[in-house]
Amino acid sequence: MSKILVIEDEAAIRRVLVKILSEENNAYVLEEAEDGLKGLETIKNNDYDLVLCDIKMPKMDGVEVLEAARKIKPEIPFIMISGHGDLDTAVNTMRLGAFDYISKPPDLNRLLTTVRNALDRKELVVENKILKKKVSKNYEMVGESQEIEAIKDMIEKVAPTDARVLITGSNGTGKELVAHWIHEKSARSSAPFIEVNCAAIPSELIESELFGHVKGAFTSAVKDRAGKFEAANKGTIFLDEIGDMSLSAQAKVLRALQESKISRVGTDKDIKVDVRVVAATNKDLQQEIADGKFREDLYHRLAVILIKVPALNERRDDIPLLINHFTKKVTEEQGIADKSFSKDAVKLLKAYDWTGNIRELRNVVERLIILGGDEVSEDDVKLFASK
Repeated sequence: MSKILVIEDEAAIRRVLVKILSEENNAYVLEEAEDGLKGLETIKNNDYDLVLCDIKMPKMDGVEVLEAARKIKPEIPFIMISGHGDLDTAVNTMRLGAFDYISKPPDLNRLLTTVRNALDRKELVVENKILKKKVSKNYEMVGESQEIEAIKDMIEKVAPTDARVLITGSNGTGKELVAHWIHEKSARSSAPFIEVNCAAIPSELIESELFGHVKGAFTSAVKDRAGKFEAANKGTIFLDEIGDMSLSAQAKVLRALQESKISRVGTDKDIKVDVRVVAATNKDLQQEIADGKFREDLYHRLAVILIKVPALNERRDDIPLLINHFTKKVTEEQGIADKSFSKDAVKLLKAYDWTGNIRELRNVVERLIILGGDEVSEDDVKLFASK
């Protein structure tokens, strides 16, 4: 049941609002406050799905209530109630975060439509928060080894800043997990996290992908298109496998880092961007610099903080934890009954040479869960996980 608070100092208007909403939907739980001060106190002590708030009120006006409520419970949508002379103020409240406003005397259809839309928006916000938590679990960093604990400590220190981070490590070690956690723990976590795999994009298209293009910039550019840097504005862009980026694209990335500006392919017009850059590579960039394949000035711009993700062979003590983690994920995803691994099976897996790192371990665990017994045995490992 949706819980709605009506803050209105005019008793007649308050009664009309409550009557309209009560008759429209018996599922609404309606509460009242006769002035702004009492309204704010009520909001502090209760949870509401929506607040209807008058603008001109004694003790505390609606704008003050809105601003104060946004600081303590920013998820509650506000519909402002305005007299004819308050329209400019009502419009301004939307800049301050109000969902919408309605004029006095309230129009029945306009009121009901606005209330329904505001409640739908609140529901979407809640769903997005739940989804965000689920997405975060997908990027959980599993491990208690000294190497992983050191990385977690580094993330705790670095994430709240805007410092650029370069993540190194071989394929399959989980560099993208580090990037996601830096974003999740930063002040930019509510803004976009945009991932670009530089190795998967042809060199002739990488600049358009990163910076966008204008219509006619090249044969297939049939309309203007924003790039990944614009999409990541106020958030984080993760440049995975940056060692595979072309030198011309590197030059543009360097400019974006130096000046916080980009320009779309086909125009010199500058676009301001506020983006945190996190990059990753499996290459030795110092050797790439020596070979003339990577810009040294870009390297120093990116490598403000260096995080090296260890190979799985360097953190074997984490393998039992990773096996349990992947077992839970795979059984849930595949709809398979819970399974376990015998001690001998785990011991054998710990001794393997994991050249494919965590990615390879996950694939092997999935294979053993599908093909092995209710308890995956040492024989199952020898039969189905052999190199």
